[in-house]
Amino acid sequence: MRWLINKPQSEQAETVGRSPTSSNEKVTFMACFMGLVASIGGFMFGYVSGQISGYFGMEDYARRFGEASVAGDGNAAFSAVRQGTITGLLAAGCLIGALISGKLADTLGRRTAISISALWASVGIIIEISSEYAWYQFAIGRLVTGFSIGSLSVAVPMYQSESSPTIIRGILVSTYQLFITLGIWTSYLVDWGTAHRPDSASWRIPNGLGFAWSLILGVGILFLPESPRYAYTKGRTEEARHTIARLAGVDDNDPMVNSQINQIRVKLEEEATQGKASWSEIFTGPRMFHRTVLGIVLQAGQQLTGANFFFYYGTTIFKATGLSDSYVTQIILGSVNVVCTFAGLYVVHKVGRRKALMAGAGWIFICFLIYAFVGQFALDSVNPQNTPEAGSALIVFSALAIAAFATTWGPIVWTAVAELYPTRYRAPCMALATASNWLWNFLISFFTRFITDKIHYWYGLVFAGCCLALVFIVFFFMIETKDRSLEEIDTMYLLRVNPIHSAKWDGSKVPEDSKPNGSNGQESGQEQELKQEPKEQVTV
Repeated sequence: MRWLINKPQSEQAETVGRSPTSSNEKVTFMACFMGLVASIGGFMFGYVSGQISGYFGMEDYARRFGEASVAGDGNAAFSAVRQGTITGLLAAGCLIGALISGKLADTLGRRTAISISALWASVGIIIEISSEYAWYQFAIGRLVTGFSIGSLSVAVPMYQSESSPTIIRGILVSTYQLFITLGIWTSYLVDWGTAHRPDSASWRIPNGLGFAWSLILGVGILFLPESPRYAYTKGRTEEARHTIARLAGVDDNDPMVNSQINQIRVKLEEEATQGKASWSEIFTGPRMFHRTVLGIVLQAGQQLTGANFFFYYGTTIFKATGLSDSYVTQIILGSVNVVCTFAGLYVVHKVGRRKALMAGAGWIFICFLIYAFVGQFALDSVNPQNTPEAGSALIVFSALAIAAFATTWGPIVWTAVAELYPTRYRAPCMALATASNWLWNFLISFFTRFITDKIHYWYGLVFAGCCLALVFIVFFFMIETKDRSLEEIDTMYLLRVNPIHSAKWDGSKVPEDSKPNGSNGQESGQEQELKQEPKEQVTV
């Protein structure tokens, strides 16, 4: 077997700049299949999130779990407290699941953590589907299901980012959001198909289908390789090498594979000198406070763009505009979400992270401004049929806001956060960042009914203000990470590369005395390698 014991100095320098790629490297079926199977975790997330909105309009569901034994409009039978609790407990469970997922993934491995988390969803589904008349039993079932969904929301993007070839990492991690949109859209179609049934099958059929997604992911992920970075940390070097090569479609000893293994080894050696990581280090480690807080803000920002405002309360919102069948409108918005997320895969690959996120937040800002002012001043909320133009405008700008979210903040945030952290801190940092997403998801889902009952369409200005703030946050604090290896991104943050000019940064031109040092004040392993005399290739 021929491999590089020590590469020439000119080649080693590239590990600090852009990662070398092989001319034989290609987009492989295995890499795409890995990304798609893992993304079923996103489908489960979207399906469970989207289905609840339709339940509140179902006659049998309202009769069983509402506060009044009346037939007809299910929304009239739910107070803000009960509707918010049933909706929000899923997000509360997801928050807990996200916080424990990092430890689970580090202990059992990324792949096993995904399998266990997916199969756990079945427990929550059983609790929900067996509910008879106790609304709190159904709510507890959503809480238990949330443990699974929250855990998957950390483990899946982590597994995808650590396993994907650099050239398509953005696309593959973004498929997680694509599958979320497919899950939401599928839940809308299923709800629409069963909504007019007079019995419990109207909501039990949509619930029961969740078993299928849980089983497919829980079993299917076990046939895929383990994350090469996790395998390397456990001493399984050859497994890591083979996985990188297999997913990139090159030979095990290709220069690109050697470069990746070398970068992983150097970073892990540097981290090993610091001892076992503690939770406090995600704030006190080298340049970690900036990155940890940025990840928390980006994940919170995904919720504060306001997209889930439409997904959770779509049927309630659009009935207020005078539509006779709000389920159809939800399907239309769900279709916009799916189609535009496909466009988002192109955006994340071609445009990058920074420009797309800033443009998306600006676009949503404008849509919510118009949404708020039209709803407040032009719509007749008592008799909406008197103002059909205003109702149509609300639907159009809701669709435009969802289109902006689906092409930018929906898929790209998962990619950006998965790329932010070094291996040493990736699991706890992603867990904390994703927990912030679920915290704001819960707050929006629980308090929206209370807020809209008080300030009505002015609620849109809250999301508009958040979107405007996100434009500036991304511009000043987020580095462009497109087409860079995870180890290279870590180097950029350690060197405090200016985010505004980060897209053009070339690490091979960095002066020797400005390269990052290890936390112990000694030269980093990467620096020591670059100073070694170049050696010839050795045949073993």
